[in-house]
Amino acid sequence: MVLLLNFLAQVGKLVLSFIEYIGLKTVFIVVAIVSFFRPPIYYKNMLRQFVEIAFFSLPVVVCTGFFTGMVLALQSYVGFARFSAEGAIANVVVISITRELGPVLTALMVAGRISGAIAAEIGTMRVSEQIDALYTLAVNPIKYLVSPKIIAGILALPILVLIADITGVMGGFLTSVFQLDFSAFTYLNNSWNFVTFWDIFSGLIKGAVFGLIITSMGSFSGYFTSNGAIGVGKATTNAVVIASIFIFVADYILTVLFFKI
Repeated sequence: MVLLLNFLAQVGKLVLSFIEYIGLKTVFIVVAIVSFFRPPIYYKNMLRQFVEIAFFSLPVVVCTGFFTGMVLALQSYVGFARFSAEGAIANVVVISITRELGPVLTALMVAGRISGAIAAEIGTMRVSEQIDALYTLAVNPIKYLVSPKIIAGILALPILVLIADITGVMGGFLTSVFQLDFSAFTYLNNSWNFVTFWDIFSGLIKGAVFGLIITSMGSFSGYFTSNGAIGVGKATTNAVVIASIFIFVADYILTVLFFKI
């Protein structure tokens, strides 16, 4: 009985800690977004972060989308050939890329590149007392450091998702035409007639939410860093891992919501 009570007490502490973490992170995000639109607005910081997230992530996003489309076309052919339904490959590729694989894989690639970098940058500023120096200069660190990153992430990820969609469909097209001997016109016509605006738009909405998760998780982990260099390393790891987990959770929630529309 005592062991059971101790176990329940530990579980209760974990639940309360998780609720506290979610609440603190939610307040952090809301404050950061609201602060951005209050003068002065640091447009240059936001533009610099946008370039860092969107432009410099293009190579990994293009490669990920392109080869995902190629593999998806090959795997779909293996499955559909058993039922003589090879003509549905174009439909499966375009719907899978635009609604699911494009947003999720893009977010995971960007999370590995951006979330850890943000956590390391802000965390280093925290342990070296640069954030405290901003307070002494009457500069709000969240408004100056965090807000531009979050806004840039929300704007950049949908663009990267759209690029991943295009390259993914292109990869499936090239594989189907040059390796599986499909008709180029038929493949493109099937893709164009099957995909809808909502398929693409739902993926872009996911991209915006994932951009919020990636940048906010990196900023949150870095902002509350402690214990010097060791703390910065832990914050960087936590930012990438937790952002990746939240991406999958948010993906499921959004998919359920879109499924009901």
